Amino acid sequence: MLSPLRLRSASTATGQNDRRVGFSKFGSKSLRLINTTGIVVLTVLIAAVAAFGQSGRVKPAETPTPSRSRVVFVPADSVPVPVKKPVSVPTPTPTPTPVPADDDIIKVESALVPIPLSVTDQSGKAVSNLKLTDFELRIDGKTEEISDVYRSNTPVRLALLFDNSSSVIQAREFEKRAAIRFFRQVIRPQTDMAALFSVASVVRLEQPLTRDVSELVNAIEGFSQPEGATSLLDAIIQAAEYLRDYQGRRVIVIVSDGEDTLSDATLEQTIKAIQTHDCQVYVVKTTEFENLKRTGNRVGNSNIRALTAERRMQELAQQTGGAVYSPVDERELQDAFTRISAELSNQYVLSYYPENAGERGQFRQISVSVKDQPGLTLRARKGYFVPKR
Repeated sequence: MLSPLRLRSASTATGQNDRRVGFSKFGSKSLRLINTTGIVVLTVLIAAVAAFGQSGRVKPAETPTPSRSRVVFVPADSVPVPVKKPVSVPTPTPTPTPVPADDDIIKVESALVPIPLSVTDQSGKAVSNLKLTDFELRIDGKTEEISDVYRSNTPVRLALLFDNSSSVIQAREFEKRAAIRFFRQVIRPQTDMAALFSVASVVRLEQPLTRDVSELVNAIEGFSQPEGATSLLDAIIQAAEYLRDYQGRRVIVIVSDGEDTLSDATLEQTIKAIQTHDCQVYVVKTTEFENLKRTGNRVGNSNIRALTAERRMQELAQQTGGAVYSPVDERELQDAFTRISAELSNQYVLSYYPENAGERGQFRQISVSVKDQPGLTLRARKGYFVPKR
């Protein structure tokens, strides 16, 4: 039998200082070991205890230090195929630059800002002899270069909004005559196209874009009786979105008293939509005709709803370079359509490519004037929104 010895453990991980593991001291004399086999066992035991005491855990296998050269990781399920002859390694294809999301792109083709412009003299007659150098363009108050200017032989893409709500019963037949006459007088079948929307509680596309005026007239004559509320602002946004995919001058003509009783959209949202989609708005307002029919006076009794509708129509037209007309009889109706037709056929269109595109969604103010020719009246859009894509 071996005499036990007392050994101080080297382990600090367990917090024990002196642990008895089967040995003790023999005073100052030399240690005598009788059994040789016991000496070997003792030696192995001491080495194992010391190794365990140094770490307190199993040491993970050593990981080779990676070199500074590029490391290529091979998928675990791929099995390398040995080859006997050297194989030339193709040049790695460079990693392409990440492409930003669509919302972060302002496309080059969206940079062109078309500015339809009507110019009339003091008698209201269209001025048609101006050149590029006669115009001055300011964007956010800063003078900018006009890339080009041309006369408006560009095809018109037009949407007419016909108010068919219960608020216009008095002017119903007048509205129908107005819409039919407008199509016959303004639309050029060789180049222009027009669509027809009815506006009530629900907005309906009654006739998609067509060059055939007879189809538009048939759609008007086939309208149901007016009823329901008026979603006019929603209808304007819907028409602007409908026209956005068509090339040409985009025009919205509203035949209505201008009152809105049901729309979800605000006036600000509506103006943003028509400016974003480059639409020009004209209004044939039936309020004065209705007043004349009811009271014998075209002015009528002022009320909050009528005043709000009046301001709304004026704002829509002014912000887009259009106009508002309030005919009360056939003569004035004819005059209104003659003016609209003359404007559309005699407009200038200025082309502007901004050097500074601006931030996405930013509104930029437009101001156009004619140099050294006082007495002229200009109508153009008041601004545009920087496209988001």
